[in-house]
Amino acid sequence: MGNRNSVVYFLFGLLVLNFLDCPSGYAQNEDYYQSFPNQVTSRFYFSKKYTGFNLKDKKNGPNWNYMPNTSRTMGVGATYNNISLNLATGFGFLNPEKGKGDSDYFDLQTHSYQKDYIIDLFLQFYSGYHLIPEGRQAPPGDNYYYRPDIKVTKIGASVKQVFNGDKFSYRAAFLQNEWQKKSAGTLLLGLEAYGGKISGDTTLIPPGALSDMERRIRQVSFFELGPNAGLAYTLVIWKRIFLMASASGNLGFGFTQIRGDSKEIKWGINANYFLRGSIGYNSEKWSINANYVYDRVRLLSQQQLSPSIATGNYRLNFIYRFEAGPKLKRTLDYLGWKKPW
Repeated sequence: MGNRNSVVYFLFGLLVLNFLDCPSGYAQNEDYYQSFPNQVTSRFYFSKKYTGFNLKDKKNGPNWNYMPNTSRTMGVGATYNNISLNLATGFGFLNPEKGKGDSDYFDLQTHSYQKDYIIDLFLQFYSGYHLIPEGRQAPPGDNYYYRPDIKVTKIGASVKQVFNGDKFSYRAAFLQNEWQKKSAGTLLLGLEAYGGKISGDTTLIPPGALSDMERRIRQVSFFELGPNAGLAYTLVIWKRIFLMASASGNLGFGFTQIRGDSKEIKWGINANYFLRGSIGYNSEKWSINANYVYDRVRLLSQQQLSPSIATGNYRLNFIYRFEAGPKLKRTLDYLGWKKPW
């Protein structure tokens, strides 16, 4: 199902990005980073995204880590001025484990990087999970404890103000349509909200690991809202090699509800975190880089159980920039992809 949704991601992403990436003032300090107006930033890339969850058993000690079997994808994309479009699919040679405990999923992650703010949107529906590491709780003759009945839904948004956008560029690290030439950092402040649920037909903790009846938990639902704060910094070496890191923390107020043989709801505040990283080489025409986005949402502890949901997205990019010819430029401008500079 993940591969078949590539066209859906493309079309929905086009609508979202046209809304988010509206033209705005784009003054910058060109000693720190260079923009490439009216150039097409083309990319060939490999990527993988996932949303897993963890159940920390505070009573008996172990952690139960569930992960989906998502596809490694290969694709192409382009950025022109204020919009990016990417299209990828999973090929068989990239996914030799296909058919071994498959997951069905719709995972739309949108990351909009602007000069003065960044926006992250999550719309994720997963079905089919297995325990890691391999072999844990697995039945005889099998490699995984696989649960096709387990489902995870996560819907969320994160907005952050970038306070040093004149010198620091997220786009240089993640969209590659800018080039960070000098080291710089920034303070981040904003707001985050998440909601969703984890559910299964039977207990989420493997039955063989249960020590008492009260821990037969079949569903965890949640909602959290609160402020975030963080820092981001790009270290540049010889103008071309860069290492970028970004970390923010969130205090989310909300509730977690657990259903099993009984129902319990708890209100409170949780500490969550959002990480980004990128490393690579940049120049006027070429760039190669690897980047990673990771978001962990902790849920309120109940019944000696501490749940959390983790979302990741990593990518390897090969970039080439070129000038848009007159016909291509007219077409792109007609579509509304006008420059924000």
